[in-house]
Amino acid sequence: MTALSPGSRAQAEARPDRPSVVELRLTAFAAHRRAGFPLGPLSLFAGPSGSGKSSALRAYEALARLGGGAELDEVFPDPVACVPERARPDAQRRRGFRIGCTADGPEGPVRLDVAVQAEPELRIVGERLTAGGLTLLETALRDPGRRSVQAAWHTAGSSPVTRAPLPDDRLGTPLLPLRVAGKTDGQRQVLAAAEQMVVALRSVFACDPLPRSMRRAVPLGAGRLLRGCGNLAEVLWRTRSECGRRHGLLVDAVRAGCAGPVRDLLAERQPGGIGRVGGVGGMDGTVQALLDRGDGLRTPLGRLGDGELRYLALSLVLLTGPGVLEVDTAGEVPAALQTLTVLADGFDRDLDVRQREGLVRLAARMCERGHIRLVGAVGDASWAAGVGGVTVVDLGP
Repeated sequence: MTALSPGSRAQAEARPDRPSVVELRLTAFAAHRRAGFPLGPLSLFAGPSGSGKSSALRAYEALARLGGGAELDEVFPDPVACVPERARPDAQRRRGFRIGCTADGPEGPVRLDVAVQAEPELRIVGERLTAGGLTLLETALRDPGRRSVQAAWHTAGSSPVTRAPLPDDRLGTPLLPLRVAGKTDGQRQVLAAAEQMVVALRSVFACDPLPRSMRRAVPLGAGRLLRGCGNLAEVLWRTRSECGRRHGLLVDAVRAGCAGPVRDLLAERQPGGIGRVGGVGGMDGTVQALLDRGDGLRTPLGRLGDGELRYLALSLVLLTGPGVLEVDTAGEVPAALQTLTVLADGFDRDLDVRQREGLVRLAARMCERGHIRLVGAVGDASWAAGVGGVTVVDLGP
């Protein structure tokens, strides 16, 4: 075994245990060209309408889904919209876009860069996974007539690289555990870097609460919060009894962000009626969320304003975890080594000053613990300047 120098040992000890994305690169994507954005535990993209905030979050979510093994056409249903507007086609009428990221973790910084052809047909035409200046995986489209790319990954054995075809409709990095034996030090390095990237990308929850859908009673189901938070009442039915401490923190947050007194936040089964399951006097299988005002009055969430509902939903997301949210986590990796990343486009939409400041302070407290990260988009982030731990990515002119 090779002994580490004091400097190398200190560097290894400083590496984070939980893999996380620390940089987003949009080399050519929508309105972005040659752009690289640093990401901290709590990052806010700020800028006016049309500055590229939403497209940055869309690129992050796309990388996350590709890292989870999704096919290209599922991730990019309208790929031409991702091509920079002034991009000119080549002699074969091909146009595309490039995105990438860096994931830091036990293996140190690992870079992933992906080139996607959008026209004339959607396919991955290039992918590169690198760490420590070493190319661990590289793919390229050699024969446009075949639905595959030629891949070469680091081996460091009797042969320096291994070559084989990979499909052109999905990312190669998450496929490496199925292709790399792990017999040489080089192969093990490839596997460790690929695992770090996949773990950093997979646990992503894109959240955009839609107040109109949160006002209705909803049927009971799995109790996992959906992207638009329309089943919030169902989730409250589950979480209120499962974790009293977190529910208490949620009530405190709601009390700070909603008008009027708040004693509790709960969900109630709805009575049945003629033509409903359960019949007259029974229960119809749906639940409705309410605020307990503490004086016998219970206010249905349908009576709350849009800002109050968005504030409530985002607070619930920050105070829960993958077990409550509709997230495809890396099941083979212990939860203690994973970080949930929340993507919140329009993070401050419909919120008043008190609500947005309270929400960003709650986010900062939760992100400081390391098990959750948040990347949001806001029109202006000056109000968050005094909150510690916030990384502001200014996209303004």
